[in-house]
Amino acid sequence: MVGSLEWGPAAERADLLAGPVAAALGTAPDARVAEIDPELADTAAFCERYGVPLEASANCVIVAAKRGGEVSYAACMVLATDRADVNGVVRKHLGARKASFAPMAEATELTGMEYGGITPVGLPAGWPVLVDEAVVAAGDVVVGSGLRRSKLLLAGKTLAALPDAEVVALAQR
Repeated sequence: MVGSLEWGPAAERADLLAGPVAAALGTAPDARVAEIDPELADTAAFCERYGVPLEASANCVIVAAKRGGEVSYAACMVLATDRADVNGVVRKHLGARKASFAPMAEATELTGMEYGGITPVGLPAGWPVLVDEAVVAAGDVVVGSGLRRSKLLLAGKTLAALPDAEVVALAQR
């Protein structure tokens, strides 16, 4: 397992998952979950406290893409050691004139998840999930659970197999 956490099957701990995540567990059958201190949900603090290497942690950011007055949303998955190239690769991939991180209130309302815990498992249908190729290659990675008080552990290849997921070279290293 990764870090000093006690991981268990996510399907047996719906209490540690946001509603949309629990409902979508069939798309991530290998997912394991561990409870954490919600004050340590942010990546750097989490990794330090629980002994999880940054390269075994993946962040999910919600991007708002605008074109012709229309706004669409996508999720980007990058390792904690990297940053998503939102203004370059992501914007072009989504065919948008402008792309930026979605405001916190918008991201939480649209996903039904807590800020700092947003994960690609259980996102609204039709949202593109852009998974950086380094996430897939990393093996098992820690991601949000939809709540700040827990984390999911699953294979990067599981993220690449989620509905609407696409593997893209989207990270700035």
